[in-house]
Amino acid sequence: MSDNATKASLNTEFIIDTEEILADYRLAIESREVSLMGRKDVFMGRAKFGIFGDGKEVAQIALSKVFRKGDFRSGYYRDQTMVAALGGLTWTQLFSQLYAHADINYDIFSGGRSMNAHYGNAWVDKDGNWLNQTELYNHVMDVSSTAGQIPRSVGLAFASKLYRQNPQLKSFDKFSINGNEVCFSTIGDASTSQGMFFEAINAAGVLQVPVIFSVWDDGYGISVPTEFQTTKGSISEALAGFQRTPNKPGLEIIKVEGWNYVELIKAYQKAARLSRDEHIPCLVHVYDITQPQGHSASGSHERYKSKERLKWEDEMDCNVQFRKWIIEEKIADAGTLDEIEEEAKETAKKARHEAWEAYKAFINKDVYEVVAYIDEALKLHPKRKVSLLRYKKELKGSAAIRKDATKVAKKLVRELAKEKSPVIKKLKAFLAKIEKDTELQYHKHLYSEFDNSPLKVKEVKAAFADKPEILSGYQIINKYFDQLLDKDPRVFAIGEDVGQIGDVNQGFAGLQAKHGKLKVDDTGIREATIIGQGIGAAMRGLKPIVEVQYFDYIYYCLASLTDDLACLRYRTFGQQQAPLIVRTRGHRLEGIWHSGSPMAVMIHSLRGMHIICPRNFVQAAGLYNTLLNGEDPALMIEPLNSYRLKEKLPTNLSEMTVPLGQPEILKEGSDITIVTYGSMCNIVMAAASELAEYGINAEVIDVQTLLPFDLSGTILKSLKTTNRIIFADEDMPGGATAFMMQQVLDEQEGYHFLDSKPVTVTAKEHRPPYGSDGDYFSKPNADDIVDAAYQIMREAKPTKYPDL
Repeated sequence: MSDNATKASLNTEFIIDTEEILADYRLAIESREVSLMGRKDVFMGRAKFGIFGDGKEVAQIALSKVFRKGDFRSGYYRDQTMVAALGGLTWTQLFSQLYAHADINYDIFSGGRSMNAHYGNAWVDKDGNWLNQTELYNHVMDVSSTAGQIPRSVGLAFASKLYRQNPQLKSFDKFSINGNEVCFSTIGDASTSQGMFFEAINAAGVLQVPVIFSVWDDGYGISVPTEFQTTKGSISEALAGFQRTPNKPGLEIIKVEGWNYVELIKAYQKAARLSRDEHIPCLVHVYDITQPQGHSASGSHERYKSKERLKWEDEMDCNVQFRKWIIEEKIADAGTLDEIEEEAKETAKKARHEAWEAYKAFINKDVYEVVAYIDEALKLHPKRKVSLLRYKKELKGSAAIRKDATKVAKKLVRELAKEKSPVIKKLKAFLAKIEKDTELQYHKHLYSEFDNSPLKVKEVKAAFADKPEILSGYQIINKYFDQLLDKDPRVFAIGEDVGQIGDVNQGFAGLQAKHGKLKVDDTGIREATIIGQGIGAAMRGLKPIVEVQYFDYIYYCLASLTDDLACLRYRTFGQQQAPLIVRTRGHRLEGIWHSGSPMAVMIHSLRGMHIICPRNFVQAAGLYNTLLNGEDPALMIEPLNSYRLKEKLPTNLSEMTVPLGQPEILKEGSDITIVTYGSMCNIVMAAASELAEYGINAEVIDVQTLLPFDLSGTILKSLKTTNRIIFADEDMPGGATAFMMQQVLDEQEGYHFLDSKPVTVTAKEHRPPYGSDGDYFSKPNADDIVDAAYQIMREAKPTKYPDL
């Protein structure tokens, strides 16, 4: 502390350095200025959309003072001041993201992929290896979906609990120092109406983990005032029952005004002390916050705020109140603060100018190149002058971007084709370069492209004794999990009924008693935060296996899976990862809410995760091993009706690996190819045996994984031999069978080898009714497969296969 330290307030309990106070004021003003300029940029057409953290500057500066290296921020799109205070954001970088500068050196958070105000930091190096998180101020890449950042907050904090209480994890010092890390989760007041928030509050209170939820309460959710959002008009009053007592754990609930610099610092010091030292979750309700520019650049708050409210916001603006307090406490005079404000404006202007010039240079090099080709074409083809000048005019405007250059280049190729112009070769080279550049800028890093990709795990085949032990499927997977928990201290399993009874199908039977509650434990019925618990822990170097008890229940947590987990690597340009395995069980369970096969929903919602569908539990063990040797997230759908089927126990259960994207031929055949997966494998194999009685030799292929799908072209090779194909599964029409058909016939160009119409065999459009009859008539069975295959063969050889 310097000699010119001054008391911040007459009643404050701490001393704040004068220089620190003035630096805080400078940061608050700079942050406000970039917000104001950013909004103007949207209206000028420089940016598509803008959302900013104005009105929250002082609260976020106070929070940043207790944020330590190793801590995590799990926030949303208002946290610019906090991130800047921690050195994770420059104002030039803020504007670069606003302009969608598709260069990771400028938009360092997403490389132009995420809209503005979404901030993260790199957790992996250029080779995909984990960095030392204890040396970093960690920011989980933000999500726009309201309350979407909250479920993972539980997991980020839960990891601290595991690192503190599990002695097996003490050596993993790149991720934790004795569990001292806090997760700071931020949310707007209106978003606390989401079920995810209430579920997370409850989970945090039960688990007693170090998470601090900061609620920025500006009185509105876009235009809807708090009294229509929250019981009692106050989230802290609505949650009062969660307040901890001397006899019962809960949350510490703290209320503080959003403009009160001193009280904000005291509030966050209290919350951080409780959370960091004692692992007590806290809720900091920051109220009386203003939002000077309204919700976003999409509208004006004058439309829904009264004149009285607007006048109050002008007077109680946190920066206005901060300035007033500094002068009253004689920390600095008005002239000094005026000078700081002018310098802050210049700093913001300079950052904006630097970002815009860099962005335009990035854009213009492509625009100017196409303009040069137009000029060349004008000299060579004067009769095309009118159209060529029209194209040139399109690119001469200040708003021209790479999209415009690319569109004009493609039009030029089409127009000049008849001229056999030498410019065409240059235009095609330009388009090839654009395609290559944009492949990297916009399409890479959906999955790991490093050596830690599970796709690079080498196959280790199952080995068996001369007289292998024969066990039920659930016993196989139970032995596997037992060995896994012994082998890897990073692995833990949680879910409904997973702990004491060992899950509803006994995969973890007896393992809590053997390995302890920190390794195998029960959760409440709260799928969204079960997933969040796993996501956050996986972000901190652990290997969670979290259970959604039955596949149909996955809809409860689908938002977190698709908005947060599946796209995490993509939206951070490969800089963040969360290798979570979501375990569930599906296929063939009867009834509307337990039918277990919403595959198309998963395929199209969860790109960025691997989707695994083993037919039995030896295969499941091998696929688990493959996933655990990589750093990608996955959804593992165990075959529900195979838990009691008998299998041979491998001798290398914990070492065997099954490669992803590699189908297995279960039965060779020459007449027709039948492609399926999971529990349908047994049904198709039974149908193939019956088809053999009619002289039809079917080849049966188990795809094993839907994402990735058949990387080896196994199905295509089969189709080249049989020239006929059926895709079968339990999903609804147009679901996963349509996906498989598109992959084989379109993507792999299998249509060349068809002699008969390709056929899909699926469930009916509705969910299956309860009971065995309902199942038989609603989901595909062996008779359906036999009928479909026979009809295909009859069309090809009607004499050999008479009408049945």
